[in-house]
Amino acid sequence: MLAHRNLHTLWLLLLLVVSGSAYRLDMFKQNSQKREGDVRLSGSKSVSEGRVEVYHDGKWGTVCDDEWDLNEAHVVCRQLNFPGAKSVVTGKDYGKAPGPIWLDDITCKGTEKQLVSCEFKGWGITDCSHKEDVGVICETGNNNWTISDTTHSLDHSIGLSEELGQIFDSGTGCDFLITLQTPMGNNQEDGSPEMVVTTICAHKMVLSLFPTFNISSGMTNITVDISMSCQPHYTTFIRYFYTHKIDVTFSSALCFHQMASKFGLKQLMEDIGRLFSKIIPEDTSFSSQVSLYQYAVQTDDLILEENCIQFLAWNYQNLTDSVAWTSLPLELLQALLTRSDLVVPDEHFVLKTVESWITQKANSISLETQAKLLSLIRFPMISAEKLYGIESSSSLYKTHENTYRDGILKAFQFNVLLFSNLLTSPRLDTENDDYKPRIYTAVPWSTVLSPSTKTSSSPYRRQQRPYNNYRGSYDQYYGYYQPTPPSRTASRSFVTPLHSSLFLQGNTSTWEADVLSTNTECSNKGLRCESVPAARLAHGYYFTPPSNILFRNRLLLICQDKYVSHIQSFKGNLAYIPTNDTQALTYPCPNDLYAYMFVVRPEYV
Repeated sequence: MLAHRNLHTLWLLLLLVVSGSAYRLDMFKQNSQKREGDVRLSGSKSVSEGRVEVYHDGKWGTVCDDEWDLNEAHVVCRQLNFPGAKSVVTGKDYGKAPGPIWLDDITCKGTEKQLVSCEFKGWGITDCSHKEDVGVICETGNNNWTISDTTHSLDHSIGLSEELGQIFDSGTGCDFLITLQTPMGNNQEDGSPEMVVTTICAHKMVLSLFPTFNISSGMTNITVDISMSCQPHYTTFIRYFYTHKIDVTFSSALCFHQMASKFGLKQLMEDIGRLFSKIIPEDTSFSSQVSLYQYAVQTDDLILEENCIQFLAWNYQNLTDSVAWTSLPLELLQALLTRSDLVVPDEHFVLKTVESWITQKANSISLETQAKLLSLIRFPMISAEKLYGIESSSSLYKTHENTYRDGILKAFQFNVLLFSNLLTSPRLDTENDDYKPRIYTAVPWSTVLSPSTKTSSSPYRRQQRPYNNYRGSYDQYYGYYQPTPPSRTASRSFVTPLHSSLFLQGNTSTWEADVLSTNTECSNKGLRCESVPAARLAHGYYFTPPSNILFRNRLLLICQDKYVSHIQSFKGNLAYIPTNDTQALTYPCPNDLYAYMFVVRPEYV
């Protein structure tokens, strides 16, 4: 009786009559070219865990766990751009294994670049069964914060009954067959790709509401080619057509975004796009963020593209430490280097990281491209003392001598000559990005307040060191001063030069940084705060800045010492901290456990 009532409800809601033939829909085929000796991890929702599979002779096959230990696991994980391996997994069921067992009794030193460079019996020579297929768990970054699979529920039902979802779940009255074909990555004997085939029974009148299905009156089924990664989520996606409700996780978000885009479900696509802001910080390896950027470029999703670039710019220092750095796409690095919201210790740090990236890619990028990257360095923002050492310390100086000399000459002019003279010089364009600061966090330009006792002592991994004095410790490799440790109080005074130029180094300004948690604290400072908490960054008493210097200061919220979750400009002396009652953080911070970094940014105008 219930089934009959549900079916009647479906017909009344949709009021469509259609009937059938066949149609083919190609979705989300994996276009990446497989190469001999490639490896992958399969059978797990985690990107860093799975059964080890290797590509040979046009087929994916597995590896026997005989003689397998961490040396071999390290090689696999590093080949996949992870820092290394956490552990070896044996005896775990990762689902049906494709193809043959390619490798057995493999021995690695742990330093090989590819698994197939290690010693082994020979391709396909084994006495193992697939029950002995080996798996690995790879490290995902330099800390212990791993990717979670938090569920985010989206509801666009606007009164639609959940009964429709129950009809789909039960299959009652279904009259339209969706056949899913998933390529396994292997070829059959006739050369055609090996497929896994699954079916979904749906209701034609529901699918007919969506023009992308292109269902005509003579159709009873369609065939969908879908990638292995998205196949587990397709049934949930079809159910969304019935209920307009869906649960999205880290592992499913990209697939659902692709499907929503393909079917023109704009609201679903936009809401999943917003969820990426919550998901983006979860991967400390940065591999997901880079892949998401590439996907955004391919799909021409400019909002998602900007979201990815912004997070990477705000967390550039951690990005350069990550496994994704060496494989960072050229166009993404170029996009980062053009930004003034790049959060870095200083401009010399930017130069060093770009030199490192170029050196690792030297054989694959042209000298012209290398020079273009180096030209994006803002040499005038490099301190005079560090400019002196560039010629002797840079491994690329001789190769790109003209680029370095032009940049250093421009920098020395900016650092040494009177600014009043530079203003009249036709060689200086004050609107040029070369003369504009990024967000520099090294001493003396920033200070950190951590009023909450729940936060730990430092917002960046390279900054997690003991400090004994105001100026901090000097990093011999990167050549910059580490910032002073965060204060546990809600206020602090610190001193900066008037500007970074050598000419003005002797002129200083005292700053007072405060975190104001209540209106009473605002009143005690003689302020009327629009909302609390608020941050205040003000000059000390009796200071009037010169008319040709404008301070464009920033407040950074550092979440759990792991990533920059939000950047706020100061209006006058105040910056208001986003809350659930006002606006959300750009990238969420669990339990609001963040430290406040105050950054002074003087700029010539």
